[in-house]
Amino acid sequence: MSKSPKKLHQTSLAKPTASNVASPADFDDVLALIEAARIRAFAVVNTTLIDLYWSIGERIAMKVAEGKWGKGTVQELAGHIQRRQPNARGFSASNLWRMRQFYDTYRGLPKLAPLVRELSWTHNLLIMSRSTRDEEREFYLRLCVRERWSKRQLERQLAGALFERVALSPVKLAPPVREIHPLATAVFRDSYLVEFLDLPKDHSEANLHDGLVAKLRDFLIELGRDFCFVGSHYPVQVGGRDFEIDLLFFHRGLNCLVDIELKIDEFQPEYLGKLQFYLEALDRDVKKPHENPAIGLLLCATKDHEVAEYALSRSASPALVAEYRTRLPNKKLLQAKLHEFYESARDAVPMLDTIVHKAKKKRRKRFSKRRIRGPHDR
Repeated sequence: MSKSPKKLHQTSLAKPTASNVASPADFDDVLALIEAARIRAFAVVNTTLIDLYWSIGERIAMKVAEGKWGKGTVQELAGHIQRRQPNARGFSASNLWRMRQFYDTYRGLPKLAPLVRELSWTHNLLIMSRSTRDEEREFYLRLCVRERWSKRQLERQLAGALFERVALSPVKLAPPVREIHPLATAVFRDSYLVEFLDLPKDHSEANLHDGLVAKLRDFLIELGRDFCFVGSHYPVQVGGRDFEIDLLFFHRGLNCLVDIELKIDEFQPEYLGKLQFYLEALDRDVKKPHENPAIGLLLCATKDHEVAEYALSRSASPALVAEYRTRLPNKKLLQAKLHEFYESARDAVPMLDTIVHKAKKKRRKRFSKRRIRGPHDR
């Protein structure tokens, strides 16, 4: 009697039940892996490309310095590359000269080499062509890496003269801000551009508030990458009374809440009193145990710098005063002011050196006289 062949064991897929049905959130982990791999791959490709452009720029610079190559030779090089590598892009004569300029610009600045490799060629060209000083290039390179600006966002900050504004007007901070949040000077600014709101000249506080909420993505980009929105007209209750905070954010780097109060007129010292009250309420009733004390930012239409400095100098709360600007500033005017500032600073250094030198010389003279006089001299 022949035995019937054994049936192959087959593992059947379990029928979906309420307990094992995957939700869209379960798939996000896979999407996160794909996105992380994509970013890493782009970074590797971009670094390799920037290294290639650097090497080509170095080669061209050496040949030109030796007197062997000129514009005509580089034009021939571009044609040769096109013939031998017809699918290669980005090797026109003009771009080859930019590679040489790229090398010449950064070859004496080794601390910036890691930064240029983290940015795209387009970002590097924008910074290189629109910056006039090494410190300006470093400023935009570091911010681009930190904030991950797109090409459009970088163009906006360059057009808005961010470097000139930061250099000419450092942010006004109360002493507690520096003590509690030492990194705050790198986070906040003295002025913020909100030209994307298209506000009329005679706008109201409600216009400003509602516009910022409606264009929240643009405002977050202007504030900085680590700012997270918490709420608008955020309610706080003290002593049975209800109050509202204009805009409440959280900053991941500083690990604290940030209260932004809006004022459509010039800064007044009494504005700090209400801001301090809100900060106390946030620290007592809203702040988590692991978080740092809240920071308050008064965002005003304008301010007198000296008045703001006086008002903040005795403030017991971590507060700041800044301006919002509804139009892009006159960049040429700011550049002229910055040039004047650099010139005056440069002139002041030799004067200071002369004063110090004379003081040292005077002290040495007095000291030598004491050495010459005997112990019994009167």
